Amino acid sequence: MRRPAVLGALGVVLLMGGACGIPAASDVRVDGRGGAATEAGSGNGRTSEPPTRTASGSSNESFVRNFLSAAAGEPDRAYERVKAFIAPEDRPRLQDKKGSEVALTVVRLREAVYTLNSDSTTTVTITVQQIGVLRANGTLAPPVATETEYEFRLRSGALDGAANDERAGLYVLDPPNVLLLSDVALQQYYQGESIYFWSSDRTRLVPDQRYLPVAVPEERRVNEVVKWLVAGPSDWLRPGVVGLPDRTELINNATGANGRWEVNLDMSGDDQNSIDQLLTQLAWSLGDLPGELELKIRNNSQPVQDLNARRGAQRLYPITESPQRFCVYEGAIRPLDFVGELSGAVPLAAEVNRGIVSAGIARADNRILAAMVVAGGKGRQRLAVGSGPAPIATLNRGSSEYASISRPVWLRMADSRPGRGLVVADGQLYRFDEAAGMYPVPLNLPSGPVTAVAAALDGQRVALVAGGRLYVAAVNLDGGGVSIGPPRQLVTSLTGLTTVDWGREDQLVVAGSAGQPAIYEVSVDGAVETPLRTDVGAKVNHLTAYPTNRSVPVPTGAYMYEANGVAYRSSPLERIEPDRVRDIAPPPAGVRPSNPSAPFFLY
Repeated sequence: MRRPAVLGALGVVLLMGGACGIPAASDVRVDGRGGAATEAGSGNGRTSEPPTRTASGSSNESFVRNFLSAAAGEPDRAYERVKAFIAPEDRPRLQDKKGSEVALTVVRLREAVYTLNSDSTTTVTITVQQIGVLRANGTLAPPVATETEYEFRLRSGALDGAANDERAGLYVLDPPNVLLLSDVALQQYYQGESIYFWSSDRTRLVPDQRYLPVAVPEERRVNEVVKWLVAGPSDWLRPGVVGLPDRTELINNATGANGRWEVNLDMSGDDQNSIDQLLTQLAWSLGDLPGELELKIRNNSQPVQDLNARRGAQRLYPITESPQRFCVYEGAIRPLDFVGELSGAVPLAAEVNRGIVSAGIARADNRILAAMVVAGGKGRQRLAVGSGPAPIATLNRGSSEYASISRPVWLRMADSRPGRGLVVADGQLYRFDEAAGMYPVPLNLPSGPVTAVAAALDGQRVALVAGGRLYVAAVNLDGGGVSIGPPRQLVTSLTGLTTVDWGREDQLVVAGSAGQPAIYEVSVDGAVETPLRTDVGAKVNHLTAYPTNRSVPVPTGAYMYEANGVAYRSSPLERIEPDRVRDIAPPPAGVRPSNPSAPFFLY
């Protein structure tokens, strides 16, 4: 008897609830970062502890789902929880590890096949996609294991003398030699957290994704966050940020009660500017936690800080206005009009607003930074760049032409330095400046030509599509140039990826194929993916998103894309028709109007 069961789908049903009623093709987005982790025994719509071994009764499918959740929670008890599912005679097969050595192998479940054996045991074969390794410090590192299948057996606990199969439950025989955790369990029993490190030039805070077990009570949350900061950034982010000074240590545990938190650090180089930056770093790393923070450096107290006030006074991102939508219409940039949204003026003067294929335009202090792909000779393309107060009347044009150039993106600065950006031309990543100079950026990628690049709102992280695969990398802006750290490949269910943009500080919007063209939201570590559109109908060759952030709150789901020569916007999904384009003359009678193309946001 072989019975396949798609556990991933079943797990998602359990996680989202049976009353969700959201079709797969709707504009679904996972909510942004939540509040503080709740106390043990409760949760933000979640339970803090995974089910016990007997909770599934004699159901093979439920038992396997629960077994692949058992490792979830605080690391020091992970082996104990998993071994409770393993038959006593087989528990020695799983060798305990302690402290920082505890690591969970996170997998995306594809299929499970159950085979009933003659000795009344059941062989389970699960097909998986390796996602990463969840470490004790809350980071999800790239996958180490390469297995696409795991096999083990189940037997009834009634063989140990229990009264009946339902109350006795099941046991695992021949267990895998790693602690497996399903992607669904990761979402169910952990709270995604962003902690922040200063950029390499100390001008910007850069988020770093971590996972905190929901079982950790709130009074310990501050302690966990401070330990993460002391331990330093994730490996892939390290080239673009700086950690706390070497040999920084937490003196005792961070403590708190009644909205008052105390952190005591042994930290070198503790000048007042460094302490001030650390206070801002702590305030944002503690998310939405309210109350007051007293920071001590070697037992010397600093002035008590109101966390909400600190966050309000030190914004994360240099934006203050809502985004405006634009498109390219008949070779010129034009505003888009949608009810309830601000529609702005074109930031280019009419004499230079022509021959445009696509554009990336950003606000920087009181200036506009505009980078356009413009039509060259014989169907080729070149880059044109302008900067200054709007409307920009002069453009610098690149000296080289290419067969194809992607939508250019600006690396947002926290100061008035000259603008720098990134663009892909003929499969190679380039940086560009305000003079339209283009300079190759080396990337150590084995997977083929680069086809798309997108920059996070912090200006220190990029996402790349190369060889149909998805990558993230840190940016270092020291010395006036742009260098990219070693890219980290993200695992996703999509294949043949074509383009990408940042939808939030910890989420990407990507286009590829899920059997047919589709658009997904993928977390910055690849752990969580959510279908946004599964019925696109044609390959997406252009995608742009406004990254939801805590500086300018806007409704989620703000992205636009183009497929098969037709542009669309999300939330609600609708085709961008010519009547949405402002400041254009109607076509002559009997002439069909052109389609708007290459939509983008200005912010």
